[in-house]
Amino acid sequence: METLTLKAPDISCGHCVSTIRDAVTQLGGVEFVDADIPARTVTLRHEPGRASRSEIEESMAGTGYPVER
Repeated sequence: METLTLKAPDISCGHCVSTIRDAVTQLGGVEFVDADIPARTVTLRHEPGRASRSEIEESMAGTGYPVER
């Protein structure tokens, strides 16, 4: 398992977090998703061989919450 923290500047509420969680947990290998709304970050634990960083970022962007690099 790998822990990944991503900057998601567009998150602002619990609904945003739920939307992101629902999307990325549909990818195989994502075990845990949490967010820090004030910091606008999403932290997740995943199996890199099953869900890559780029797949996770694409999933988040597809729901309207692109990752800032």
